[in-house]
Parts: sequence; structure tokens; C-alpha cells
Amino acid sequence: MLSDRQFQLIHAVIDEYIKNAEPVGSVEIVAKYNLRCSPATVRNEMAKLIELGFLEMMHTSSGRVPTKMAYRLYLDQMMEERELPVLQEVALKQRLWTNRFEFEKLLRESVLALSEMSRSLAFATTEDGFVSYAGAANILEHKEFWDIDVAKQAFSLLDEYHLLERVLENAATQGEIKTLIEEEIGIEKLNRCAMVFTEYSAGKRSGKIGVIGPSRISYPEIIPSVKYTKRLIEELGGSW
Repeated sequence: MLSDRQFQLIHAVIDEYIKNAEPVGSVEIVAKYNLRCSPATVRNEMAKLIELGFLEMMHTSSGRVPTKMAYRLYLDQMMEERELPVLQEVALKQRLWTNRFEFEKLLRESVLALSEMSRSLAFATTEDGFVSYAGAANILEHKEFWDIDVAKQAFSLLDEYHLLERVLENAATQGEIKTLIEEEIGIEKLNRCAMVFTEYSAGKRSGKIGVIGPSRISYPEIIPSVKYTKRLIEELGGSW
């Protein structure tokens, strides 16, 4: 059982790490978040959370970063989804509307739009083996992908339909939105990455749509973006 302070601390570390992509120290946590305790107390609590598996230190002199366990706790109990602005919803529907009679074009435009909204690498599949993706430049803005082998592995995954499907099948049943975080992806080079995706069914067509990014992606923003894109695919492509 975590104390309220530990719970708040995990939340604060994740929020800070998502924003800045830098290991989080006790001083900045006390300065930015209302934890009502000293940096020394925060350091002690962080040490306990390392022992419990929620935080880790990348180097002996660095701050702390969240682990997969922390992200799972965040997704299950802490995160509040942010609503998409109405104007953004309307603009996206108008953008996809013109492609409603050509499913492949609808899917392609959906992926392009999702990559822009999420600032990540977006992808979509169909059950007959078609994969579309967009946003290669987006992931190169995240330092986790500055390692050329990591970037190559992400693109290789999307180039191989059967491998991608096998990876996505590893996601536990989690409701409408499914996530794979770090080692859950099952590919060593992507152990600092995450995948957020959902399944769509539009008439006779079905498949998956989602994003790949660093494990510190902004889940509160990306999850509603994936949900809404799925709903538009099902609504506009439902006659196929």
C-alpha cells in the first residue's frame, strides 16, 4: 500500500518527466508541487519508491524516472483524460469527410491527423495486412529515438505487418484503449517506448489505430485523440 504522499510523488514525477524528459530531483518537486514536505523527506520517499519498483535512477548522481509500474499506476488510478477542443473535433471531422467513400484514403488521412495531434508516430492496420503510418519526424523530436537503432526498430516494426500484429496481441484487455509500455512491447530496442492503440470496426473493415512514442508520452492528451479518431473512422467508413 502506498501512502498519500507516495501516491502524489509518483504523480508529480510522471508529470514532470512527461514535460521535460529529464530525471526528476527532489528540489524541483518541492518547488513545483504542493507536497508540504522538505527535499530531504522527498528524497527518502523516492528511495522507498525505488525499492518498491516505481522509480529508478538512470545514474548515481541523477534524479529519478518512472518505471513501467509507475506508468501503469498512473494510467489505472491517476490520469485524467483531457477533452479535445470542440474546434479540433470539428476540424478533424471536416478533414476526413472528403475521404469517406475511399477507405484507404480515409485511413491514411486519419493516420496523418493522429500523428499531428499526438506529435508521435501514428499507425493504422487493416485485417487484410495493410499498414499505414505517418509522423516519422515527430518521434525524432524525442531523445529516446535519437539512438538510430531505436528509430530503425520502430520503423521496422511498422514495415512488418505480422510482427506488428504479434506485438499488439500482447496487450492485456484494458477496455477500449490498450497500452504496451516498455518491456511489454517485447522488443529490447523499444524498452523506453510505449504504444497506445485501439481497435476499429467500420462496416466490413476492421483493424487497429494508434501511436508509438516514448514511454513518457502525454497519455492524457493522446488517449482521447486515439479514441476520437477511431470514432470518426467507424462513423465515416461504416458503409464499407
